Amino acid sequence: MKSLLTIYLNNLQFHAYHGLFEEEQILGNDFEVNIAIQQKKVEARIHAIHQTIDYSKVYALVKERMQQPTALLETLAQEICSEILAEFELANSVHFSIKKIHPPITQFQGSVGISFELSREL
Repeated sequence: MKSLLTIYLNNLQFHAYHGLFEEEQILGNDFEVNIAIQQKKVEARIHAIHQTIDYSKVYALVKERMQQPTALLETLAQEICSEILAEFELANSVHFSIKKIHPPITQFQGSVGISFELSREL
């Protein structure tokens, strides 16, 4: 039998300084992040944290990276996905999405965002 485990971190909220415009780099913006990590090796019964991906450590990694200003959300997403795969040996793929809650676009109502997925080479 083949099994698949996905770890989710949903609706993570951050205030950060990502963006191209000077205003964004000074005032910052609110962001919402969602992450899904597929685990490549799943034990028949998971009884200990070392058998899975510790989502508190994933959160700590993402929180630290969100504090580093980046011009493009695309760059940020690629780097976070790469860091997760490097840090967590059990991770097979990472799907990352981020929304900028208040984009600096005149007369714009809504949010903007991107998503990125990265998998290990098989």
